[in-house]
Amino acid sequence: MTHDTPMHEALALARLGYALTEPNPRVGCVITTADGRVIGRGHTQQAGGPHAEVMALRDAHAKGESVRGATVYVTLEPCAHHGRTPPCCDALIAAGVGRVVMSLVDPFPQVAGQGAARLRAAGIEVQVGDEADAAREINIGFFSRIVRGRPWVRLKAAISLDGRTALPNGASQWITGIEARTDGHAWRKRASALLTGVGTVLDDNPRLDVRLVDTPRQPLRVIVDSRLETPPASRILDAPGAVLLYAAQADATREAALKERGAEVALAAGPSGKVDLPAMLADLARRGVNELHVEAGHKLNGSFVREGLVDEFLIYVAPTLMGLGRELAAFGPLERMEDRLALRFISVTPVGDDLRILARPAAAVPF
Repeated sequence: MTHDTPMHEALALARLGYALTEPNPRVGCVITTADGRVIGRGHTQQAGGPHAEVMALRDAHAKGESVRGATVYVTLEPCAHHGRTPPCCDALIAAGVGRVVMSLVDPFPQVAGQGAARLRAAGIEVQVGDEADAAREINIGFFSRIVRGRPWVRLKAAISLDGRTALPNGASQWITGIEARTDGHAWRKRASALLTGVGTVLDDNPRLDVRLVDTPRQPLRVIVDSRLETPPASRILDAPGAVLLYAAQADATREAALKERGAEVALAAGPSGKVDLPAMLADLARRGVNELHVEAGHKLNGSFVREGLVDEFLIYVAPTLMGLGRELAAFGPLERMEDRLALRFISVTPVGDDLRILARPAAAVPF
């Protein structure tokens, strides 16, 4: 695959970090000579592994290339702190590169401009802003968690052309075709955590894992279950990976049975006797969840919408009519047209016989 610019290639490398780098950001790096020849490429590895800049430096070294005076294109500011790995800015300084072009300043407080400052102090030219919007989209969950203290919430649903997600009796398999379902699993793959409600667990007994696309890891699975009604024999507890239930009231017997199945239970009680969704999101952020992918029923979907917690709607629309049935999200009723949730389309893409719509609230991204 060819790329228009080195930064475009760095962005493509960053996307290889989906399902790999959590909770760290997905970063790509390309190193070029003065005449534009690419001599090193890399992307951030799993948490605790090398970052994109180090991988690109290693790549150049393995090819016998000198990086002294070279230009480094990186999709996020090189880190400036000792975490699980040494600072990337120090590695670039030691390598003697001449210029660093980065898309975005890292919002993480221990970096937040310090990497760029240290590079400049070492006499390295630093340029900021190349392909900033595209780089932010790749790491929109990371930015949300660091800046807002909550994950980026993506609500996914498959609907008929008349807006139904299920028949009145709850039957919903399958509204869309295999291509759309596979595409949906690709979106599951990029998420840090997948969330559903206990109603969906009881009605559909889903696994809620990534199966239709290859993945190096399974996202955390989260169940909103105010009264701990999830049966210990549920399939969601059989699939590989961790399961976390949020409850509004303690029940030692039910909690013990779920823990016996390997699940973790956390309390997030709200004043209504149900799970406090904002408190749950804050806790998930503390656990390192960047992107939260919601696949729930109309009631829980309605609660997320009503509380203004949905950042993005991922909707698959099938060319079919279902008549009476369950809606996408149960909220309202509204008394004024002005109270509608205004959305803007980000993309509308054919997927097999269906359409994939990506839409966000009309207000600008809040960070």
